[in-house]
Amino acid sequence: MVSTADRMRAATVGLSRGLPLDRVLIVDDHPFFADGLASILRKEGLVQACAETDTVAAALTDLIAHPGTSLVLLDLALQGEGGLTLLDSMASQGLGNPVVVISSNEDETVIRMARSVGAEGYMPKSAGRQVLVSLIEAISRGESFYPTLPKDQPELCYLTPRQREVLLLIAEGLPNKKICQMLDLTEHTVKSHLKAIFIQLGVHNRTESVAQARALGLL
Repeated sequence: MVSTADRMRAATVGLSRGLPLDRVLIVDDHPFFADGLASILRKEGLVQACAETDTVAAALTDLIAHPGTSLVLLDLALQGEGGLTLLDSMASQGLGNPVVVISSNEDETVIRMARSVGAEGYMPKSAGRQVLVSLIEAISRGESFYPTLPKDQPELCYLTPRQREVLLLIAEGLPNKKICQMLDLTEHTVKSHLKAIFIQLGVHNRTESVAQARALGLL
């Protein structure tokens, strides 16, 4: 089965690279931060144009209208929704624009999760201007940007597409029997998926799994 990360990487072939980037989309629900980030990108001569949105839905609409966008700078938490869900939405539309997460969350588990679902890089909001410049330069060369992770660290596959579907239904509060009906699965299979989800997220029950998934930007 082809992963979301693989689909995203394959779809990036053909997108324009090199500096300055033609167009960057900033997806962040804090206008002050988004405006400041756009200002730095322009002053450093890293981009020709910047656009801003504050929700996953608005970002997807923008990318469909501007499929040649060079880079998406994505916050993890957007008005109560998980920023990383944008990558799944992009993949379903056949959009392979490079995505880099810029977040105040510096937990290594979160960073690794972002990489596993197809993000090309990760930069903490506490980083300085030079780190941002290095990030844009790396992306312009077609490279990923994960300076805080070991370079030889293997990419982890966290949740399969089916496990993600089960997780979404758990978040809606549905019991196992209802999940079985909706996904046409046996109760044993659903329980197996739940066990795998708990292990991958490092939790012990449904409530914790939903909370952790939201913290990771998966919901």
